[in-house]
Amino acid sequence: MEKEKLYLEIINVLKDGVYFVDQDRRITFWNNAAEEITGYSREEIVGVKCQDTMLNHIDHEGRNLCEIGCPLYATIIDGVLRSGDVFVRHKNGQRIPIKVNMFPVEENGEIIGGVEVFVQSSPVVYDDDLIEDLANSAAADRLTGLPNRRSLETFLEFKLSESRRFGRKFCVVFLDLDDFGGFNKNYGHDVGDAVLKATSASVMHTIRNTDMFGRWGGEEFLGIFEISQDHEATLISEKIRVLVSKSEVSTGSGEVSISASLGATVVRDDDTLITIIQRADELMRRSKEKGKNRVSFSS
Repeated sequence: MEKEKLYLEIINVLKDGVYFVDQDRRITFWNNAAEEITGYSREEIVGVKCQDTMLNHIDHEGRNLCEIGCPLYATIIDGVLRSGDVFVRHKNGQRIPIKVNMFPVEENGEIIGGVEVFVQSSPVVYDDDLIEDLANSAAADRLTGLPNRRSLETFLEFKLSESRRFGRKFCVVFLDLDDFGGFNKNYGHDVGDAVLKATSASVMHTIRNTDMFGRWGGEEFLGIFEISQDHEATLISEKIRVLVSKSEVSTGSGEVSISASLGATVVRDDDTLITIIQRADELMRRSKEKGKNRVSFSS
């Protein structure tokens, strides 16, 4: 214990920021340099999950790392050392560029958490609105504002890694709007765009911070939802189907309804990004064959 106390005292006088997180990404230690670099005191940070702080790590492509896959958490999962250049939000609001190095923390041969060592990489600070605009343009679909395909793939890879290491269950829901071509053909592309926006707005009400729902392409959407029991995948999908079916858009000559066919599947031990998406896609097509506006499910 005395030795551990000595180590922490040494870490506290380092010029590099240092913090520890446990397996749930809850911050358990925040040194003096971390306070100086970010403006946040240890009283504000320690005990809070990393993804719930205002640090909001963003990479140089504008992707929110807490949403698409935290590299520190990935290090906790696979034990691989990582490094990189990211932006964090200072307590005063501006973005600061930092260089980070991440290491697993082991006890008795088991990974029990992770440590991040970081230093400000430039004296330059950046306007927060500028960085947020970068994040939105890089990670979001321009029309709907939802995460785009690249963000979905990154998040899904992260959830697969998390599932393999910790056995955490999730489902993938593939959604395709029914007869979408008819909206563009009969009413014009403005109405088609309105259908996509209405679908997005309806489903976003179901999203928790552990989930992601985005636009896969065209009239296709993909959802990744954390669950504890297989049957929850069906409940989530049915809720989405109903929300979409209760949405309407104006055509100038009246309101038209929207519907969608969905396929839902639960992660398997041997799944890859390709296999789980293909399975959900095939199930969605089964819903189309059965008459549309329905959910097909497979565990």
